[in-house]
Amino acid sequence: MSEGLIKTHLPPLASGLLFGAGLALGGMTDPARVRGFLDLFGDWDPTLAFVMGGAVIVMAIAWRFVPRMAHPLFSEKFALPDRNDLTPQLIGGAVLFGIGWGIAGLCPGPGFAVLGIAPKEALVFVACLLGGMLLHRLVFERG
Repeated sequence: MSEGLIKTHLPPLASGLLFGAGLALGGMTDPARVRGFLDLFGDWDPTLAFVMGGAVIVMAIAWRFVPRMAHPLFSEKFALPDRNDLTPQLIGGAVLFGIGWGIAGLCPGPGFAVLGIAPKEALVFVACLLGGMLLHRLVFERG
């Protein structure tokens, strides 16, 4: 395998595996737990808040190093969002994401992680996710 291929594919693979392991360890591959977090006026489950809080702490520490770096470890430059990225399509997509997350109790990360744990339960979710991505490509990215 070439060095360039390893440099471009190994970091995302490793970070994705670490992310999936963290989701599984934190219980975020259980749709009932996620729905419990979203059920503010019922049997509320704060587990997701602790998982997100842990991620915020890690990123707060990591962001302290970014200004001192000339470029990311595995890229030529940083690709950071700005206010110009807030488009009606992004906001609409975020709304659809939230609705789907509330209905299924899964978002893409846990959905793919569940494929390794309980493939039958996750297969419909992942198939619909990929179908939605394909539909977006067909409708909005023609040309």
